[in-house]
Amino acid sequence: MRVLVLGSGAREHAIAWKFSKSNRLTGLYAAPGNAGTAEIGENLEHVNPDKSSDVIAACKEYQIDYVFVGPEAPLAAGVIDDLRKEGIACFGPHKAAAQLEASKVFSKQFMVRNGIPTASSEEFSSFKAFKNYIKDSEGKLVIKKSGLAAGKGVFESDDKNALISFGKDVLKNDKLLVEEFLTGYEISIFTLSDGENYVMLPPCADFKKAGEGDSGLNTGGMGSICPVPIAGQALIEQIRKEVIEPTYAGMAKEGLSYKGILYFGLMITDKGPMLLEYNARFGDPETQALIPLINCDFANLMQAIEMGTLNDFEVNIHPWFSLGVVVAANGYPGKYKKGSEVEQLPKDLDRKRATFHASTVLDKESVVRTGGGRCFTVVGLGDSLIEASHAAYEGVKEVQFEGGWYRKDIGKKFIIED
Repeated sequence: MRVLVLGSGAREHAIAWKFSKSNRLTGLYAAPGNAGTAEIGENLEHVNPDKSSDVIAACKEYQIDYVFVGPEAPLAAGVIDDLRKEGIACFGPHKAAAQLEASKVFSKQFMVRNGIPTASSEEFSSFKAFKNYIKDSEGKLVIKKSGLAAGKGVFESDDKNALISFGKDVLKNDKLLVEEFLTGYEISIFTLSDGENYVMLPPCADFKKAGEGDSGLNTGGMGSICPVPIAGQALIEQIRKEVIEPTYAGMAKEGLSYKGILYFGLMITDKGPMLLEYNARFGDPETQALIPLINCDFANLMQAIEMGTLNDFEVNIHPWFSLGVVVAANGYPGKYKKGSEVEQLPKDLDRKRATFHASTVLDKESVVRTGGGRCFTVVGLGDSLIEASHAAYEGVKEVQFEGGWYRKDIGKKFIIED
């Protein structure tokens, strides 16, 4: 199997890394890829992953059998639709289904139509109506930009002026939702589907805030763990019954089924699980923690999804814990410097640690340089979350580039020490 992975983030490096371990693989490509994917395959830097014509041309030139779409932008642009028209096997939703992520308004309406527990909300396209609503409101609220925002389209506050300011910026070119503020703890559930059947993967938790103790600005994610120790089987079954089953039933009814991944972002409240959002692709940084736990040939798994035989395929999961820590550029999630020389990276340790690049590049002297706000995810594995944490943070200490920083408390709130 000759595989093309679209994207340049740590998520795509993790997916390419998993493909690279398959006995089925005869070629591995990434577009545009990063310095990490260049070590295990060939980067196609000239290919724009959001442009169907580029992707299709690359598939023909490199005789690609299977395309795995990592980021959300190509999905929203309809790359999957165009690949399918060309008869090219691929992983991800068609454009209509991608709206479950690409439009918060669309997804909220879908949740309500299908009786899925979620926060109450109001939709706005008029600034005047929005401003009056905020002025008349009480307590903390959440504002969500309807369209794609790379993980930075959500703002929560009880400061009316701050809410109005954020909403005013959003409404210049998009709709928004104002939601009730839910309290509890968040978990992420990923499900694989072949268009008819689905499989649940172990629950993850993402750490979105920039500061220690889940404080500060929202980011694309500063770390993640998998599985989540406090998410027991009873809760998982409740989520399956109340959220996942009605979602897939609604998708089948509305013509939104597809071959790929569906992410459920959940808040576990005193009243039970409440759905915050869908993603129509693997999350980042949850993927980096989740992928190393999948204990089966990844190419075979993708083939089962493509062939519609997922029910007959055993998706084995290692009985380990995984913890990923993101190392970010100085200034992130605000303005940050690109192009810093990466002086040192940790060595990967089989079954103990892996390091995934995000948007890194190789310069003319083959020196690795940073290219984004989140630069690396160091993942530790172990028989307990404590072991996984130690493995990850020992590796993080070895990541050296000017201004690099990371949260020191990833997973801590879920670790119960004897």
